[in-house]
Amino acid sequence: MKKILGYSILLFSLIWVTTSCDDILDQKAVDAFNEESVFSDLNLTKAYLGRCYDFIGVDDNMLLGLREDLLSGATDELLCIHRPGGYPFVKGNMTPDELGHFGNWRFNWITWGLYSNIKNVNVFLANVDKVPVENQGQQDELDVMIAEAYFIRAFDYTNLMRSYGGVVLIDEPFALDDDFLSITRSSLDATLDFILADLDEAIKGLPTKDAMEQGRATKGAAAALKSRLLSWSTGELMHGAYSNDELVSFKSHSRSSLLEEAKTIAKDIMDGDYGDYALTSVNGLSDPPSPMTEADVDAYAENFFSIFTQKGAWNDEAIWGVQHLQAVGNRTTQNRWWGPNGYHNWGNNGPNEPVVREFEMADGSAFVWDKYNPGDNIYRVATAAQKAADPERNPYVGREPRFYASILFDGAKWIDRPTDGAALDPEGRVQTSYKLNTSGTDYIGLGQAAFSTKVDAFVNAATGNQVAGLDTRQGPIEAWNGTKNGYYIKKYQDPATVGQYFNNENAWIEMRYAEVVLDYAEACIELGGENLQAGIDALNMIRNRAGLPDRVTSSQEQAREWYRHERQVEFFGEGDRWYMIRKWMIADEVIQNVSPMNIYHFQDGTTIWNYNEATPVDQRSWNDVNYWLPISRTEKNKAPQLQQNPGYN
Repeated sequence: MKKILGYSILLFSLIWVTTSCDDILDQKAVDAFNEESVFSDLNLTKAYLGRCYDFIGVDDNMLLGLREDLLSGATDELLCIHRPGGYPFVKGNMTPDELGHFGNWRFNWITWGLYSNIKNVNVFLANVDKVPVENQGQQDELDVMIAEAYFIRAFDYTNLMRSYGGVVLIDEPFALDDDFLSITRSSLDATLDFILADLDEAIKGLPTKDAMEQGRATKGAAAALKSRLLSWSTGELMHGAYSNDELVSFKSHSRSSLLEEAKTIAKDIMDGDYGDYALTSVNGLSDPPSPMTEADVDAYAENFFSIFTQKGAWNDEAIWGVQHLQAVGNRTTQNRWWGPNGYHNWGNNGPNEPVVREFEMADGSAFVWDKYNPGDNIYRVATAAQKAADPERNPYVGREPRFYASILFDGAKWIDRPTDGAALDPEGRVQTSYKLNTSGTDYIGLGQAAFSTKVDAFVNAATGNQVAGLDTRQGPIEAWNGTKNGYYIKKYQDPATVGQYFNNENAWIEMRYAEVVLDYAEACIELGGENLQAGIDALNMIRNRAGLPDRVTSSQEQAREWYRHERQVEFFGEGDRWYMIRKWMIADEVIQNVSPMNIYHFQDGTTIWNYNEATPVDQRSWNDVNYWLPISRTEKNKAPQLQQNPGYN
């Protein structure tokens, strides 16, 4: 974004400089810039809109979902190792007084603080007609800027609605004599209608992506946001399953009508009505090879992974996002934030074992942890001979391509180690395991308590009995940043960036074409009947792109289960899951304690994978009231007339 709008930001920075010098040409001093000045010059007006873009996430870093602590940590997907207490949503204790990250800058792109930027946009829309133009070209440019402003306001209001339900709707600047104590929240219906009206204005006035600078809103971006909003609005959460209160439940919008609207806008995007978009793919969208060779899996994995490492011009899957370039700002350091500690990185946001098991096998069959020992979901055991005869006894062998593009697991190939780790890992492979210098025979078949006791006794008996992997919490490099659950997130890390020293430059893709396709799939599946097959066909587009075979069913219930699984795997780690577990009201089913995957390689070639549920590393609990965020106590104190969401005091 700042690459595109940098000239605007430089100009607009003059508005905020507070000096008091007079210049010899008798022009206004820089501290004399005010609202009137800004909208008396087209370039300053551009700059003002640039700042509205910058503050779309409340602060001027424009990071949106690309944060040190990821929104997916508030779901079953990830564990934030440094600030787990910042996620009261999964602790069962979120209140107006205890919002954690949902009440501070870490997640401020989805919180009440968005009103600061809505105010900025309202000032722009109220004054833009005053901007003098000299020709039709300038007028056309101004008209596009107006449409961009509607997109920005709609984006912020969409995030507010998906967090709180019905919100305070403001479409003009406040005046000094306004009665702020008379402002109240609007119903969920009115909020949806308001945002849809803004999006229609944006769609009408915006160009397609081929006529717009990368990073600015386009017709496709506004349509994709409309698809996102309508798809979200079809969930059980908004249709009486949580509460019948008009703030959080629709009264005039039926679920069936919203499903039809969601289906229509998504299909229009897929048909190219708002610009040309496509799933980035290895083999088009035809069926992938069967069986998949290791080279095939690698190719499909790299194709998927490349969506999240884009720099410069984006591919056709990217609908709208934020570019990060060190030379012009918007800096981000996810390699440092999330990378393994053995690379001198901070190890945050480790994937949890249940989601790791959601990724399928390369042939499209479900991954089954207890395949070799039915009923045992704690241990996997493989001797050297067994691994040689069947490599898939290792749970990280033979998995689907998105697994290898999304998860850094024990043995995963990653980048070269820094000097102090290179001798211990010349191949650059992740080490989240432990080597025990003894035979594994005596450890097979033990219960959890007996196994842990025996391992601890051996490790403590003599120095050198255990060698901790470089990326564990007992490793020799920054052990305090080691994984707590046995994994690191790979998606959005860049293998060309040495996080220890350098910032990332790969873009955050806020909206991508796959989301539109899955929005369409869900609408068709939920409508059922003659729509069902169209939904399954769309679902199979996503699967084929990922290197997986088609699904076939005539059961709506089965299609729904498959769809929800596919959405989680496709958007793993991107934050989508926080909205989905609320939309579908399944948080009570999926929020559970986080337990570690402890891996032991023995001297005789035996490996034991131990999912140790007896010693969770993060205690979690679910409270149904938390399906909607509460308005913070601070905001309520400012405006006590605002109605709180149901269930909160």
